[in-house]
Amino acid sequence: MRKPLLLRQAAVLAVLLALLICTAQAQPSPKREFRGVWIASVANIDWPSRQGLSPVTQMEEFRYILDEHQKTGINAVVVQVRPTTDALYRSGKELWSHWLSGKQGQAPNPPYDPLAFQIEESHKRGMEFHAWFNPYRATHDTISANIAKDHITKTRPEWFITYGGKKYFKPGLPEVRQYIIDVIMDVVRRYDIDAVHFDDYFYPYPTKDPYPDDEDFAKYGAGFASKADWRRHNVDEVIRVLSENIKKEKPYVKFGISPFGIWRNQSQDPRGSDTKGGINNYDDLYSDVRGWLEKGWIDYNVPQIYFHIGYPVADYAKILDWWTKNSFGKHTYIGVGTYKVNAEPRFKEWSDPRESGRQLRLARATANSHGQVYFSSKSVMANPLGVQDSLRQNYYRNPALLPTMPWLDSIPPLAPTDLKVQNTVEGVSLRWTAPEKASDGNTTRYYVIYRVPQGYLINQDNPAHMLAIHNGGTAYVDKSAKPGERYTYAVTAVDRLHNESSLSDKVGGRRKK
Repeated sequence: MRKPLLLRQAAVLAVLLALLICTAQAQPSPKREFRGVWIASVANIDWPSRQGLSPVTQMEEFRYILDEHQKTGINAVVVQVRPTTDALYRSGKELWSHWLSGKQGQAPNPPYDPLAFQIEESHKRGMEFHAWFNPYRATHDTISANIAKDHITKTRPEWFITYGGKKYFKPGLPEVRQYIIDVIMDVVRRYDIDAVHFDDYFYPYPTKDPYPDDEDFAKYGAGFASKADWRRHNVDEVIRVLSENIKKEKPYVKFGISPFGIWRNQSQDPRGSDTKGGINNYDDLYSDVRGWLEKGWIDYNVPQIYFHIGYPVADYAKILDWWTKNSFGKHTYIGVGTYKVNAEPRFKEWSDPRESGRQLRLARATANSHGQVYFSSKSVMANPLGVQDSLRQNYYRNPALLPTMPWLDSIPPLAPTDLKVQNTVEGVSLRWTAPEKASDGNTTRYYVIYRVPQGYLINQDNPAHMLAIHNGGTAYVDKSAKPGERYTYAVTAVDRLHNESSLSDKVGGRRKK
């Protein structure tokens, strides 16, 4: 008689487990979360798909990329605009990138400005646009035929060194630092970007050969205890001055860094992480990202935690915990290595279809973790092991506002007024009046539509009550309303730094049968 009882108990447990899984999946995602993706242009990784495409095809490709990520729930794109001391935009300072046309210095034909186009298309879809620069990498190889005769590596050769098969700026030269800052500030001034973004390439990743800067150290390194301290100072100065200049020019433009996953190992520094990495930011790339956060020079950090949970050398869980505890009040978005998912035998742990979900859930459950950024666009869109499906159907199926940065702006807009609802066959039509400027002069960037069944109160803090993030003016049609059902609606206004107003008037409505 025990066996049937055990079977019945097992069946009940299985049903309960299934209910628990469904309940967990039914939990709304956070109301605020950075959901980003890197769109790399170097080596035509993501966009454009190859060199020499017509501008029309380039634009079609980029729109398609944005549309697909919008379906996934992505609310920010990090787009590489300067991969190798070249420009994927109209620049009076650097040559057109050969990743566009196939020939360095050759402008798009017919003419257009890719960066202006990309920003406009991203903003149309309610996505932030983070302009991604590689500050020091000057060439992708050393093949002279690939480098234009008027490229800066040929007009100012004394500014560069060759190392590891590429050319790099010399970070120790004051004139180099100023040049890099000027190039980036030119974009800040002329384009409506939301952020300046650097990845992990500062001093190059070390090879078996020493980095050749003895002459520069002899000239500029007086007063520093070591060459390593001097190298870190060189990078610090670019970050510090650029941070100050960005905020003077446009206080709302963010500045973010995406470093290699390990700052320092605990064996090297008691402040470091419980890792055993052979390379780290501080000692090998000379980028003191923790120090930049502590000094308030950057607004967000995207550590590239491209390791699986339980990895003995660098455990994702331990590194996540370390970075979030060393954020100094700034945002931490986790860099996710989607390119590893089911990609190669050496990434065997990433062949587990549950790994990506475990990482995302752990990040969401960790204090001071504000979102994710995926490398790269192509990897997400390829949907390895259903990663994209999982985001669309589960983790990102509800819309999310981006996190606020109160150190940049904490004043919310005024609420929309005069909300009117009209019941139609097509859906429930909403119209409202845009609010006046807030006390800080900021205007509304977009709106949030809230909806609950009639008889319920709208809770602005409950993401499940958000129907849509609306980027198209002061009218909206709720086509998802069920015929005959009655609802209560409200609208809020949001500024470009994502401060949200209070609720508008609450108005009832229903869709005609």
